[in-house]
Amino acid sequence: MTATPSLTALVLDMDGLMLDTEPIYRASWQRTAAELGWEITDEGYEAFLGRRTEDAEAELVRIFGPRFPIDRFHDRWPVLWHEIAASGLRVKRGLRTLLDLAAEHRLPLGLATSTERSLAARTLGYGGLTTDPFRVIVTGDEIAHGKPAPDIYLEAARRLGVAPERCAAFEDSDAGTLSASRAGMTTFQVPDMKPPSPEARAAAYRVLTSLEEAPPLLVPLIERRTS
Repeated sequence: MTATPSLTALVLDMDGLMLDTEPIYRASWQRTAAELGWEITDEGYEAFLGRRTEDAEAELVRIFGPRFPIDRFHDRWPVLWHEIAASGLRVKRGLRTLLDLAAEHRLPLGLATSTERSLAARTLGYGGLTTDPFRVIVTGDEIAHGKPAPDIYLEAARRLGVAPERCAAFEDSDAGTLSASRAGMTTFQVPDMKPPSPEARAAAYRVLTSLEEAPPLLVPLIERRTS
């Protein structure tokens, strides 16, 4: 394990990391595909985890071929997603403690989500959260290349005014973990719907079972700066 510099900012993913949204995305995609006469298996859905909508939908067409009715799919699945999510989203264990820790140590927070800007605040609201804790929010429609490219985390660091190597990133997906690691951040993976791939495990600073494990690992890295 290589040494990490003292940390001065945190950058968090949203879907699957802060909120239990991924099963809803999977259900809405599977139900929409079934309505159109196609099947997305649980295993097949793993190819889309952590990715921007446009990238995931492009992958869907690549898998199923040009006959797949992507326009109808694109229009229908968000309707189903909102129908399910509007009843409320579960906040992941340990999130509120992590947000409190950031406030206590005066660490600026960034949100780096593949979700589009128009949906990000609404998604947080379904979970009873707001954008208030986050100094910056970078969304998938604001960068040239989605996760696993490092663009979104590099942009978050730039907007925070903090070098990437001074940031800790929290992710649930392989794509997100690789993105943050490639940006140079100290990356914690909290797997959601699947175990980490060997590549993601190697890229992560730590793999956690929940965000509850994060504070005791973070505090020594933060206190290097203040001691």
